[in-house]
Amino acid sequence: MAAGKLLGIAWKTASHGSMIRAENASIRLETGLEDDHRGKPGNRQITVLAKEAFEKACITNKLVPDWTMRRANLLIEGIQLEQSTGKMLRIGDVLLEITGETKPCYRMDEQQNGLQEALKPEWRGGVTCRVLEAGEIAVGDAVCFA
Repeated sequence: MAAGKLLGIAWKTASHGSMIRAENASIRLETGLEDDHRGKPGNRQITVLAKEAFEKACITNKLVPDWTMRRANLLIEGIQLEQSTGKMLRIGDVLLEITGETKPCYRMDEQQNGLQEALKPEWRGGVTCRVLEAGEIAVGDAVCFA
């Protein structure tokens, strides 16, 4: 089974708020990523971005944004997320169900012009997830499909 690694954790406390980075975080069934404004129960409690896909979007389109410009909660490497709806993603002790592709919106172009279009192919914008098993995560945790 392919193994990856958690590279980054971030959240925002308001819809258009700045991203707050952290080295560790609590993931809860009720709140998703603790303190994130979107964390209520549902199909989009947490968003996960694959480093390789994001870098491909940036290189292909000559963009140089930081991963937090994507406004995703978790940055991982070593796991391919395209066409992964329904799969289970284990990050440390936490289990997430991938509920679909994160569709890049106009907010991406507010970050850097051209970013929305660059993220559209191959699920480069990442995935949305629902929390199945709560726990603590930290940068450096192992990531794999469960």
